Amino acid sequence: MIPIAKPLIGEEEKRAVVEVLESGQLAQGPKVDEFEERFAALCGVNHAIATSSGTTALMTALLAHRIGLGDEVITTPFTFIAAANSVLFTGAKPVFADIDEDSYNIDPDLIEKKVTKHTKAILPVHLYGYPCDMDRIMDIAQRHGLIVIEDACQAHGASIQGKRVGSFGTGCFSFYPSKNMTTAEGGMITTNDDEIAERARLIRNHGQTQLYHHESTGYNFRMTELQAALGLVQLEKLTEWTRKRIENAAYLTERLRNVVTPRVREGFVHVYHQYTVRVKWDRDQALHQLAEEGVGARVYYPLPVHRQPFYRQLGFSDSLPVSERISEEVLSLPVHPALTQGELDKIVSEVSRL
Repeated sequence: MIPIAKPLIGEEEKRAVVEVLESGQLAQGPKVDEFEERFAALCGVNHAIATSSGTTALMTALLAHRIGLGDEVITTPFTFIAAANSVLFTGAKPVFADIDEDSYNIDPDLIEKKVTKHTKAILPVHLYGYPCDMDRIMDIAQRHGLIVIEDACQAHGASIQGKRVGSFGTGCFSFYPSKNMTTAEGGMITTNDDEIAERARLIRNHGQTQLYHHESTGYNFRMTELQAALGLVQLEKLTEWTRKRIENAAYLTERLRNVVTPRVREGFVHVYHQYTVRVKWDRDQALHQLAEEGVGARVYYPLPVHRQPFYRQLGFSDSLPVSERISEEVLSLPVHPALTQGELDKIVSEVSRL
């Protein structure tokens, strides 16, 4: 089976983790500091704050911006549920704006229509590794005095005109095993705002400014030294892995004819966390047929957040037709950097037979 994702763990990663184990320094320490410094450099920002997951990065970023009870945060319904749930965790309310059909990202034309006196922030998601239209989103935010928190959990290294995602507003990244680089679990917040960085560091570590001296409430959202050691090695490989993902995606796009392939705007760098196409035939049958032939395709995401049972119970009843239609058509194909030429050709062949 050609897997949809394949974490690439080599001897360098193993040695780095063993070195930490042998050092006896397992909790947050100098490796985390170094990982933060180097990830900040990747994104072109002043601060990076490591956390235990992408979800805790999102929650910490929201809390650092003092978003809470009575506030509204405009976001997309077509993504993993963690973005909206992170808003709920703070006591605020997610407000869903529909997506753009070409990018699958939140539609800037629809964001402004959702702004009310309670709106505090916009939380765009760079879905599948493709950047949102951040120039327009930042313009809307500036005109309405809103915070922008970028969910870049799938978009390590993606950029617009050379500017990295996670540097427009406050960025949040995930290092889950299926992501473009991994620390097994883990997350990162990126920002140029000194005050937000300071608050985020307090929130992730029980509100401590020094050991047993607590300035605020907080959580244990820390990253371990083991995770950071793994991340440092992976970060060294990210540029080459991204190049390979883009190359694999271009190969598929050039050869696939019976599906709608990804569209990328000039100046936008898509890092292809997922290579997602749209199909017009029976998707379940296509998934079954591909699996039978050894191609591990998958659907991200078959049910938009506003249609999830829990959100229905909360009273969300929005009609978001583009998200609802696209969720029934998308299909992701393997694109990871470990694919061989033979596997790429097999993917093309099997999809072309559908």
